[in-house]
Parts: sequence; C-alpha cells; structure tokens
Amino acid sequence: MSKYEILLFDADATLMDFHRSEREAVTECLEFFSLPSDDSVIKKYSEINAGYWKMLERGEIEKEKLYPARWQSLIDFYGFDCNADAISDKYIERLATKSYMLDGALELCQKLHGKFKMYIVTNGQKEIQRSRLFPSPIFKYFDGCFISEDIGHEKPSIHFFEAVTPQIPDYDSKKAIIIGDSLTSDMQGGINAGIDTCWYNPAGKELPLGYDLTYIVKSFDEMAEALLK
Repeated sequence: MSKYEILLFDADATLMDFHRSEREAVTECLEFFSLPSDDSVIKKYSEINAGYWKMLERGEIEKEKLYPARWQSLIDFYGFDCNADAISDKYIERLATKSYMLDGALELCQKLHGKFKMYIVTNGQKEIQRSRLFPSPIFKYFDGCFISEDIGHEKPSIHFFEAVTPQIPDYDSKKAIIIGDSLTSDMQGGINAGIDTCWYNPAGKELPLGYDLTYIVKSFDEMAEALLK
C-alpha cells in the first residue's frame, strides 16, 4: 500500500505537451505578423521565454510584465518591425487553443485514479491553463486544479503551497508528494513545502548539487511504480 494519499501534479511538460503547444502557437503568431517562423526563431523564443519564467520564479519580474517582455526581447534580437503587446496578445489567444497530452499521460492518470487524491498545481495564466486543461481527457481524473495566477503566488514560493494545501481536504504533508519536470519550480517548491518530490526527467539530465529528491523517474511506468509501491 502506498505511503501517499495526495499527488500534486505539475501540468506542462509533465502531463501536457507544452513544447508542441508552444511551437504551434509561436509559429502561428509569427506567420500572422508576417515574420520569419523558421526553427531558429522558434528556438530563440523558447530560450527567451524559459529565461523569463526563471526570473519570475526568482521574483525578479512581475508576471504582467513578463508576457510582452519576452516578445520584446525576441523583436530586439532580430530587429523585427512589430509591436510586442500585439504579438503577445495573439500568442496568448493561440496558446489557449493548444491542449496536447504527452504520450502515456492519459494511461498514467487512469492507472492512478481512485488510488489517490490528485491535484494539478501549475504556474501560468489562468485563461490559458483553463482553456487547455479543462477540455483535456485527463482533467476528469483530478480532484482539483490550482493555477498560480488564481493563487497569487508562483511555484516554488512557499506562499503558493500555503494557499493551496488548506483547500485540500484532510491534507497531510507526510502523505503528499509533488510530481513535475522542473527542478526550480516543482522540486524546489516541494522542498520549500516540506513534502516528498518526484522529478520527471525523461531526458536523463544530471541532478545538480543542492537537490535532495525522493524519486527521479525517466518514464511514466517508473513514476507509477514509485507512487504505488
């Protein structure tokens, strides 16, 4: 019988295929504004975007400033003739339509359903995350969904978890675990909250110094085995 009762799942790049969603939305935005949409431009946007989200996690930028700032950085890098606010709004509109699951995510949720209380804990813009998560085939398997913009704090802040955990019936930190792909957001968040951690690491990245994690798994099969044992 598992020691856990409560599973806190990150969404993007843990259950949902954010990279596909991002790529499609960026491509559609660039084409809408008649800008180059080759692989190098899309890769550059992804790098810039990831950097800004790391800044947000560290409290170095406000979220409302992040959205146009990442596009302004891309515009400045390439010298594009485009308004950052306009392309940012279009990107948000397009990303909200992208709801793709990672291969095996549905089967994982089906396997775990009924054995645990399952919740989604995700950073992001509430309109985008709701539009992508609510229609997804996995959403019915979860007991709740907590989005950072609703909460008012981002993972890994302890304030995020202090707001979330009182909303989970019979919450016990000793029986909870967070599952996610991000060391700086999900795993550090779990450490801050004093709960067990499961790093979903399909690429087999080396664990940096400073992280003491409960589990490191490379596949959904390994994840299910760790959670169910």
